[in-house]
Amino acid sequence: MTAHTALPIAPSALAALRSLDDAGQPCLPYEDPEGGAPLRCCLRRSAPGERIALVSYAPLRRWAAATGAEPGAYDEQGPVFIHAADCGGPAGAAGHPFAHPGALRTARRYDAAGHILGGRVLTLTGDPDAVIDQALAEAFADPGTALVHVRAAEFGCYLFEVRRG
Repeated sequence: MTAHTALPIAPSALAALRSLDDAGQPCLPYEDPEGGAPLRCCLRRSAPGERIALVSYAPLRRWAAATGAEPGAYDEQGPVFIHAADCGGPAGAAGHPFAHPGALRTARRYDAAGHILGGRVLTLTGDPDAVIDQALAEAFADPGTALVHVRAAEFGCYLFEVRRG
């Protein structure tokens, strides 16, 4: 059991991304031949043969639209994998998604305006959930932290969001 809840991309955002992504490009689904793609809709890896899509997603933009924040230059977008059709979201698996020993992650903190407060590079050890939980606890110890994005360090790709709860 983890102390913080990883949030997938919201269903309303997924519905929009399955038409046009946040870069204005059409969604182009394909059959995943090998599996293993980190799906941000259900926070698990794809299985061989599943229909998925790689789309551009702007997580702060969507959060800002709901909260009135103005992230300005911090409104970045990047590639994420999603199912080509509604998958029903996460199945409630234990632990943090995409956490395995040896993985490199970043925990990037944002304030209520959507500005970066700081970040931390994480090397996930034998208990990857504990490493992520510790980083999240440190991030939310700062009362100015509104949310944290966990990303893959190697590519900078957004994996999931955790909000002050």
